[in-house]
Amino acid sequence: QVRLAESGGGLVQPGGSLRLSCAASGRIFSGYTMGWYRQAPGKQRDLVARIIPGGSTNYADSVKGRFTISRDNAKNTMYLQMNSLKPEDTAVYYCNALTAGAPTVVLWNWGQGTQVTVSS
Repeated sequence: QVRLAESGGGLVQPGGSLRLSCAASGRIFSGYTMGWYRQAPGKQRDLVARIIPGGSTNYADSVKGRFTISRDNAKNTMYLQMNSLKPEDTAVYYCNALTAGAPTVVLWNWGQGTQVTVSS
């Protein structure tokens, strides 16, 4: 059984930075496409960044140029570097493995997520 553990969230001022981590246990994730999702109160959970096994990435327009997704397969860990944070980035952030093609479907049970709050 795969367990996902997100960490690194917190309270940050607008314009600040945070680095989120996603650790996967119970499965070697090097062969999977991985993604970061976020869910703001009252809204659906949206995919914001994706990284394929070879390292290519893509991003939602709302975070492009500010967020960077990366992975360390040796550590079974994925990261999300978030810069120039805005209040609208406030959400609970989750990670998961994804199907490689369309439609995008998550493959594993969700972790607990990590709260990111951007506020002055």
